Amino acid sequence: MRLVIARCSVDYVGRLAAHLPSATRLIMVKADGSVSIHADDRAYKPLNWMSPPCKLAENDGVWRVVNKAGEELRITLEEVFSDSSHELGIDPGLQKDGVEAHLQQLLAAQPETFGTGYSLVRREHMTAIGPVDLLCRDGGGAHVAVEIKRRGEIDGVEQLTRYLELMNRDPLLAPVAGIFAAQEIKPQARVLAEDRGIRCVVVDYDRLRGFVKDELTLF
Repeated sequence: MRLVIARCSVDYVGRLAAHLPSATRLIMVKADGSVSIHADDRAYKPLNWMSPPCKLAENDGVWRVVNKAGEELRITLEEVFSDSSHELGIDPGLQKDGVEAHLQQLLAAQPETFGTGYSLVRREHMTAIGPVDLLCRDGGGAHVAVEIKRRGEIDGVEQLTRYLELMNRDPLLAPVAGIFAAQEIKPQARVLAEDRGIRCVVVDYDRLRGFVKDELTLF
């Protein structure tokens, strides 16, 4: 990973045009070829970025990052304060806790939880950035990627978004829809998921395990 702290301006030329005026920012170049520009706020979300596959060309203080569609991220460096590279190695990925792992197992055995006619293609379907929990087909035969969490938060939606972006580039899979499944989904995560066309499903862990309460309830 290459980390550059510099005063720079940024222009994005593509389907939409965007401009970031001159300021001090962090530029991150990852091993997968992605380039992102960060400010000292907004948590983990970049101000602008280019997803792989893309090409980076550096010439006289100007970086041109171009993707296969011809869209360009142009970074004009005015002053570089730090430029360092670090070998991070292969990341083992997020380790699920016992409940998440069991939820994945239960939902793999009961894909109809997501809708009539759903079937499982495989668990832990591998992508270039890690495995999506379940790859299913819906009642019409279309592929659906399912990400499973015990507690559904924004970072889980972002994770599924990245998986979907890669999977929809594969002509053997596309189009691939997304389902974000959890025992509890935070309101902000639901809003983000629905804005990105991802369906949210709240799952009942006890019901999936076959535990049904015996007592009667009024509501």
